[in-house]
Amino acid sequence: MAWEEWEQMKATTAGQQSTRMQLNQYPADQGGDGTQGDLVVGHKDLEAVGKAAHDLFTDFTTYSGHARVASEAAAGGLKGEGFALGGALEHVTERWSEQTKTLLDACAHISNHLRFTKNQHAADESYIAGTVSSIALLDEGFDDRKGH
Repeated sequence: MAWEEWEQMKATTAGQQSTRMQLNQYPADQGGDGTQGDLVVGHKDLEAVGKAAHDLFTDFTTYSGHARVASEAAAGGLKGEGFALGGALEHVTERWSEQTKTLLDACAHISNHLRFTKNQHAADESYIAGTVSSIALLDEGFDDRKGH
């Protein structure tokens, strides 16, 4: 395909489509419990998100590594044979590696943050339970002083 042909196709396509945005939303007539707009997330939901992020991290690490190695080998072979495509593929492989790291960092951040949040909530619960039991113990002491 020649450059001019490509430019013609882009111009034709641009003239046929208008740019617009559509936002999806929850239809108001779907009923509900009167808490429209409130975000509620349960423990199981958070666990599922954390697990999905961890699984994506693990699987994508493996599969993206295979793709990177194969692409690097192909780029090296093409460059070695004098094909300019080898340099282009090498550039794509470098960008792939950068984007892979970004995705893996995001997955790790999500998984780690949810794990931290779970642990922090458990620590908060333990602290609250200890405080409440201390208050109950203190109340017993007051009851003992009254002679009850």
